[in-house]
Amino acid sequence: MSKVNITFGTAGWRGIISDDFTFANVRVVSQAIADYLKKEYKSGIPAVIVGYDPRFLSENFAAASAEVLAANGIKVHYSDTDVPTPTISYYIIKNGLAGGINITASHNPPEYSGIKFSPSWGGPALPEVTRQIETGSMKIMDDPALVKTMKFREARDQGLITVVDISEVYIERIRQIIDTDIISRNISIAYDAMYGAARKYLPRILPEARLKVINDTRDVLFGGHRPEPAGEYLEVLRRTVLDGKYSVGIATDGDADRFGILDSDGTFITPNQLMGLALYHLYKKGYKGVAVRSVMTSSFMDKVAEDLGVEVIETPVGFKYIGDIFSKQDIIVGGEESGGLTIGGHLPEKDGILACLLACELVAKEGKSLSEILGMLYKRVGDFFTVRKNYKLTQEDMDSLRLNLKGSVPGEFGGYKVRGVNTIDGYKFLIDKENTWLGLRFSGTEPIVRLYAESSTVKDLDALTGAAEGIFKLKVTQ
Repeated sequence: MSKVNITFGTAGWRGIISDDFTFANVRVVSQAIADYLKKEYKSGIPAVIVGYDPRFLSENFAAASAEVLAANGIKVHYSDTDVPTPTISYYIIKNGLAGGINITASHNPPEYSGIKFSPSWGGPALPEVTRQIETGSMKIMDDPALVKTMKFREARDQGLITVVDISEVYIERIRQIIDTDIISRNISIAYDAMYGAARKYLPRILPEARLKVINDTRDVLFGGHRPEPAGEYLEVLRRTVLDGKYSVGIATDGDADRFGILDSDGTFITPNQLMGLALYHLYKKGYKGVAVRSVMTSSFMDKVAEDLGVEVIETPVGFKYIGDIFSKQDIIVGGEESGGLTIGGHLPEKDGILACLLACELVAKEGKSLSEILGMLYKRVGDFFTVRKNYKLTQEDMDSLRLNLKGSVPGEFGGYKVRGVNTIDGYKFLIDKENTWLGLRFSGTEPIVRLYAESSTVKDLDALTGAAEGIFKLKVTQ
């Protein structure tokens, strides 16, 4: 069997179960994390939380990871059930732990699993940390005898592993942030748990609310598709909202770090739209600080921020960079177009549960639908239409496109002139037209190119993306 290349992408290492994501490789990565922690905490290592999502064998992979940490003298808090990623993040911060490991592949298809590592600050590990884990993992693969392990029961008997319930402190925290009473009094909610780790959380957070929960059992196949709360996967929720005349439809992904929102008429409210809505709502609630977004996220947030007199900071793609800003200064809201969001004073990690409840709180307080509130904001700051497309290329075509762009970049796209290029992460072409830009970004883990675009009209958006597809020869969509 060939050596697996352990690479941490925007949110951890992921692989196909029993192919590259094996018990042996989980132990290798866990040993590399243990080595990193021992180097960082030379005078004694605080405890680490180990959790997992409801995927196939997740609790077994988590136990294998905990056994390695324990064998290295690291005390482990081991979750007694599958848990959301934001719950792990909050538990790290609340208890002053050295970090946390979550066995999850988030929104990826059912055949995938993965490892997320969060250091003591609770957010996703930054590249300078994950590079050490990657390097350590590859060295350990060359010498598997470097992996230390012990039996779970033995480690528990010695006090190195403690099985804990970590949900209650997180639920209490959410109820401190969100006005659950106004939600319960004023609106009704349909929630699609997508068979994920948050399936039991909303009824506990909103015990008095008119709440309908669907897909709230454990299903390692997630109903036959990836547990991603994007519009194309929320048809059952849409029918539930319309049939039951619910005020809002909400959804969270497999580990509940991403969100999906439907308005009362079934319209999908994109993450790009929710960023602006959340900024508006939180500013009215009295939050102070900057707004943070990743580079390929809509400028709608920027325009709302300008209207409110708030500064916006732009980061590379990956919530770890937003989390890094969170840890250094006050923020109002931070988010990205792929469905991640946090707010000031909460977590340096994306929280899909919180994002869903913010949307509910906004509707309950304003007494209007999300589309009506959006319409009001668009009248103030202009219209925004966005699109993201994925293209699967051969590695050769991928390398060729990357090389061509390094040589020179287009000065226009079908008559739309480029006034500047932002290369903080990929290529963001700033078009000489208000509220208009085009983005191109290469996946770091697979031969996929992502095309992003935004404009104030659908006509301009379609024309711009069509021109880009021709120039970049993007033919095969995924």
